[in-house]
Amino acid sequence: MAATGACVFHGLLFSAFPRDRTSFTASFKSSPLAIHNAPRFAALPTTSMDQVASSSLPEDIASTSSVGDLFVNARFDKTYKHATTAILGAGAENGTRFNSGSEHTEVRRSLNDYFEQSVDLIRSDNGPPRWFSPLESGSRIHNSPLLLFLPGIDGVGLGLIKHHQRLGKIFDVWCLHIPVRDRTPFTELLKLVEKTVKDEHRRSPKKPIYLAGESFGACLALSVAARNPHIDIILILSNPATSFSKSPLQPVVSLLEFMPESLQVSLPYILNLLKGDASRLSLAGVGDILQRIVSELSQDLGAVSSHLSVLADILPVETLIWKLNMLKSASADSNSRLHAIKAQTLILCSGRDQLLPSMEEGERLRQFLPKCEIRRFSNNGHFLFLEDGLDLATTIRGASFYRRSQYLDYVSDFIPPSPAEVRKIFEDYSLVNFATSPVLLSTLEDGKIVRGLAGIPEEGPVLFVGYHMLLGLELAPMVGQFFKEKNIILRGMAHPLMFIKIKEGRLPDLASYDSFRMMGAVPVTAKNFYKLLSTKSHVLLYPGGMREALHRKGEAYKLFWPEQSEFIRMAARFGAKIVPFGVVGEDDISEMVFDYEDQMKVPLFKKQIEELTSEAVKLRAHMNGEVANQDVHFPGIIPKLPGRFYYYFGKPFETEGRKEELRNREKAHELYLQVKGEVENCLAYLTNKRESDPYRQLWPRLAYQAKHGFTAEVPTFEI
Repeated sequence: MAATGACVFHGLLFSAFPRDRTSFTASFKSSPLAIHNAPRFAALPTTSMDQVASSSLPEDIASTSSVGDLFVNARFDKTYKHATTAILGAGAENGTRFNSGSEHTEVRRSLNDYFEQSVDLIRSDNGPPRWFSPLESGSRIHNSPLLLFLPGIDGVGLGLIKHHQRLGKIFDVWCLHIPVRDRTPFTELLKLVEKTVKDEHRRSPKKPIYLAGESFGACLALSVAARNPHIDIILILSNPATSFSKSPLQPVVSLLEFMPESLQVSLPYILNLLKGDASRLSLAGVGDILQRIVSELSQDLGAVSSHLSVLADILPVETLIWKLNMLKSASADSNSRLHAIKAQTLILCSGRDQLLPSMEEGERLRQFLPKCEIRRFSNNGHFLFLEDGLDLATTIRGASFYRRSQYLDYVSDFIPPSPAEVRKIFEDYSLVNFATSPVLLSTLEDGKIVRGLAGIPEEGPVLFVGYHMLLGLELAPMVGQFFKEKNIILRGMAHPLMFIKIKEGRLPDLASYDSFRMMGAVPVTAKNFYKLLSTKSHVLLYPGGMREALHRKGEAYKLFWPEQSEFIRMAARFGAKIVPFGVVGEDDISEMVFDYEDQMKVPLFKKQIEELTSEAVKLRAHMNGEVANQDVHFPGIIPKLPGRFYYYFGKPFETEGRKEELRNREKAHELYLQVKGEVENCLAYLTNKRESDPYRQLWPRLAYQAKHGFTAEVPTFEI
């Protein structure tokens, strides 16, 4: 089997450039909450998670986030609504054809919504801590896993308000609400969450349970996971407060506890002062600490100012003292249990968190947690879930943390990206498209060559096999054009090091490949290949794999395929069409000056290659010859003034009805050689024809676009 080995360094290179709920009156175990008619939440009783009560909360109520999470270098969205397309649940019959579904308006919540929808929830607050489920999170796909949101010290439970709708498509979302006046200690909150986890595990023992916690809630999630290592728990932690001992908030507790009541100032008063000169506070120490909390709210300070009374309701001084003390307990408890945690963990760290050293803490936790990955958000503050720059559903899927059963299935658990997600992914590669002005050619059924992808089969299964350019430079333009022109997601068979690292070291961070996973890349295995073809997907396979992608000087456009067929009989089993293709242009954008052979002669570089290779899963270890050389290295290249990329997709080879014939190894090998020969013909055709392209070089293309518009398609050679 072969892999898209080139894309191993591709991302790094270019970065340098259901349980249905119906509405009924909910009652709670103690101090029942008065519920009025308004379909905002489904309230879940504290005594039993087996029944769902739909709370009718007042019209204003929706969902909030954490109060402490308000203010640190926040990047808040000022756009409330935008059009998007629902495309969830691509079934087997749809393969990887993009199913646009129905257009609808997705409500994009903001910080204002957090405050406004907290008002009635807080002011009518009674009773113990309890769960609610946002009704806007109710249209999820079949067999969605449960996601329990554990809030920060605000306790409102609306910290995911900007993510409810997106998360609600793929999760059953429950949010923990801790009333402002509630004084349930950490140990009891731990038992409450643990009971819910155990109850839901008994209901669905083969499904994972997600615990998404921010700050204090992350500590709570860690402790629950440590106490229940036998339960399949997945942790999503935002700026965990396990580093609270290093927080500048530490002195606040003592100051507030010993401050006479006559001197205690309200939170709104402090915040008003902080908008101007903090020195006007008589208690400069408290002012300095609280100024840290609000100093990062540069964009939406107006939103905070207009809701100061809500802040006062969320965190009156006595509540702030209680919760900061509880935060100390939570931090100590979770830190003492780190050794016992077995759960898969995704830590989200903010680079501008002024309340906690979140970046450093993420790295520290990764040393303790056996199945831990980190995603960094350098421009965000402490209250990450409320800020711009994060789409939680996208982040979870891109990190390959989304699954609906005990084990991740890269085929059945794949959720196709939305048009907005695709646009965002390919924004990072827009410069590559502009600089290389790709020309894509395909072959119609009658053998005619046309510009564009009209000759590409629309119905799967289809298997694309071709030449892998240096460093996989061809991938982004090709995958993007297939989606744009044909509404097709190419499911690439990729090298395992894009999904797992044997150990930490010199290889790029796994986060570098999130966009590839979002676009459907899967680890190259026979099992995944079988599943993709069985679901009528459009599969991308490079038989030359990493050896072809990391070729040496003088080896451009040379195939390094195995001697024996690896894919013919599997394709024939499902009647897949095999589309051979070639791509040229790498020699027009770069020149290799320091290749593998050169590096192996230098002891320092040889040692580096050995270290890199030891970090990656080794493929084709049983083979002989050049194709088995899977040593990982970074070839030394010098960029050129960009030329142009050319793609040519040949006429498909039909395997439907040939299943029995191609069981014969000799017949399969014969077809294998035909496909390989056609790929070589595609390369030869492009290499020859590009010589007559008047727009092969950058300057003529720029001149043409200056005259006809920069969105105009630049002509090419005569076909």
